[in-house]
Parts: sequence; C-alpha cells; structure tokens
Amino acid sequence: MQVRSITVSTEPVPFRMPLKFGGRVVAETKLINARVEVAGRDGRTAIGHGSMPVGNVWAWPSSQVDGPQAEAAMIAFAHAAAEVVPREWGHPIEVMHEAIDRYDVTAGRVQQSHELPESLPRLAQLVAASPLDAAVHDAYGRLHGTSSFAVLGPDYLPGDLSRFLDDRFAGDTLDAVVSPSPAATMPLYHLVGALDPLTAADVAQRPDDDLPVTLEEWIAADGLTHLKIKLSGEDLDWDLDRVLAIDRLAESMAPDRSWQYSADFNEKCPSAAALVDWLDRLQAASPRASRRIAYLEQPTARDLHAASQSPMHEAADRKPVVIDESLVSYASLLRARELGYSGIALKACKGQTESLLAAAAARKFGLFLCVQDLTCPGASFLHSASLAAHLPDVTAIEGNGRQYCPAPNAPYAPRVPGLFDITDGTVHTAALNGEGLGFDWINA
Repeated sequence: MQVRSITVSTEPVPFRMPLKFGGRVVAETKLINARVEVAGRDGRTAIGHGSMPVGNVWAWPSSQVDGPQAEAAMIAFAHAAAEVVPREWGHPIEVMHEAIDRYDVTAGRVQQSHELPESLPRLAQLVAASPLDAAVHDAYGRLHGTSSFAVLGPDYLPGDLSRFLDDRFAGDTLDAVVSPSPAATMPLYHLVGALDPLTAADVAQRPDDDLPVTLEEWIAADGLTHLKIKLSGEDLDWDLDRVLAIDRLAESMAPDRSWQYSADFNEKCPSAAALVDWLDRLQAASPRASRRIAYLEQPTARDLHAASQSPMHEAADRKPVVIDESLVSYASLLRARELGYSGIALKACKGQTESLLAAAAARKFGLFLCVQDLTCPGASFLHSASLAAHLPDVTAIEGNGRQYCPAPNAPYAPRVPGLFDITDGTVHTAALNGEGLGFDWINA
C-alpha cells in the first residue's frame, strides 16, 4: 500500500468522575482522531481510522512542562507526525516502523515551535501518534477486505521479524503470534482508582447519571471477576489496607467467583525490596487476597537506566512483574528483562506496530503478557479490545472508559452491545471480526 493522505482532528471528552493514579488526578481529556487514505498498486483505495485519548498526564508527567502545555504539544506532534509517515510503498509494519524512527526529530521541532524546556519523551510521542498508526493498519485491512490481524504473514509482510527486532527473530513472523480471528469473550479488568468509593458509606457526591458509583454497585451490575487496583506506592500501609478491604468486599458479595486482581503502583513504590516486603505482609495478612493477585504493574520509576533502579528478580519469583510506562521500544524490553521484570503490558496507545512487535518479543522470551487501556472510550476502546482479543497469550482485557468517561461509547453501544454492556464480567469480543481493526468507525 501507499499512504495518500492523513487527517488529524480532536474532540473533548469530559469525565463523569475523577480518576487518580500515581499521585495524579485526571478529570477531562481530548481524543486525537486520525483518518488515513491508502492506495493499492491496482488503484483501489481504502480509508482507515484511529482514535486515542491524549493521555498527557500519564504519558508526560513533568516538573518543567505543565498539563495544558503537554496536551497542546502532543496534539501538535500528532499533526507533525502525519507529515513524516512515509509515502513509499510498503506494509503498515514497514511504513510505521520507519515513521517511528523519525519521531525524535519531529518532537524536537515541536519543542522548538512551542518553546518548551524539554522535548516530548518517547512515550508521549507514541501515544500522540498512535491514532495514525491504528488508522494505517485499519486502512490496510480494509484495502484487502479482511481483518488487519489477518494480513501480518509473509504473504503480506515479506521477510521475518529480525528486520525490526534482532537476529534472534530470524525465521519468525507475526502470523505465528497473532490470531486472525478474535477470542469469543475475555474477562474484563474493572479499575478501582485510588479515589473510587468501595461502598455507599464512602460516597461524598454522586455524578448526575444512573451509572454505578461504588465498587459494590459495579460488582452487582456487571458481574465482575477481575479487579485492577490502583495503589499509592508511597504509602504501603494504605496500599495493604486497600487491597484487604477490596478483597473482603469481593468475597462477601460473590464468594463463589474466581477473583483475580492486578496491583498497579504506577511507578511510586520506593524500591524492589519494599515491594517484596509488601507482598510478604499481604501474604501474612490474607493468603486468600495474596493468592488472587495475578500480576504487579510498573512498581518503580519508568526510567530503566536510572541509578535508583533495583532488580526485580525476587519480586518476580513471587508474582509476574510487568513494565508499562517503561515499555517504549524493543531496547526497553530487553533492559527490563535484565532487571528481572517477567512481563510486559501492551497498550494500543503505544501504537499498533510497536504493540505487535512487542507481543512477538514477549512470546519469544516467555514473558507474561497483558493488554491495558488508557481510559479509552468509544472507538479507542474497541481498538484496544481488538488488540487483546487477537493475541492468544492475553487472557483478560482492561476497559475503564465506561466508568469515567462513557459519553463516546453511546454511538457504538447499540451496534456492539456485548463490548459496552457488561453483565457477566466478560467482554464479548467475537463481534470484533469485521474488516480492518474489526469494527466500523461511526463518523466515517
């Protein structure tokens, strides 16, 4: 294919209630939307779309650049990145892999034009450009009249993955890692934010809608079985009490369910030793709650080369420990392995191309694999769900846009109700079997 044109736009997304993680609070965001036209050698054309929240609070926490500046710069970067996506013939993986190599220079230009004291970090670059990446893959699948996940083998993408990773991947191809059809259903990880009330006694003010507010209400309404728990990291006593309180509530409401939790410290845990101590304290306080922890997310700071980084081997002997914010390249994945991390968290917001290549690396190295979202609503959630559903190594899916910013879901819910109206704790991902990324863009 050849990329012919890219259009980037934004739309505001209000939050019905604030989300707190890693000491930061998000109460609104914007979606970056992309529309890409591609052509085939036979003259046929196709249109693809992508969408993703800006997510600057997560992607670019900075002491030098404030939130509004970072948001504006990331939106500007999305527009600038559209100009550096190659127009040569190629497969989406080839095209976007080359584009990603140009992002640092593009970020420098945005920094200069916005007169910023620092440039966009790689994570912010990937997030801002992820709608473009998604739209290119979406368009390519539609050009061939099939799923974007079914056009990743050697018939479409010549050669092997050593071109994009290293010689260890000689002979490896993406079609061995990715399923051309989605899983029928996947358990939903429901987010329990640091500000989220557990019971009615914790509610100070209710949003002006009919949706659940407390964890107790969400469990009853959605039949939940998987909980993602946002923790402080800076107050490990509070973290311990929080997990124990959540486990007591889950057990009291549904003792017959196979509960699973992920514990997300969002980089705030002071050290690997503190994490091990916390895990030991949890085991002593409640073997049941400890047993239900499926994995630990990004316990310490995202800079894997910082002097303060300590090896995670001992913690990883107890539970899978995954990098999230740290995962911005193949090099960062290799560094995380050296430090003892035993898993990675994929996010559609880091780009379809990077996510697929990272999934291949995870398979090669036997790493624990999960897919999370960026509080993705509407089409961005459908993209995230489709990515998870087409990776057989992923067992559950995160989706918290329905909790905090559900407005963009409204046009899609009647068309694919099983992905937005949760009743049995699962997302019915079988519906993501259409052309491109698996679903029709409402505003096409």
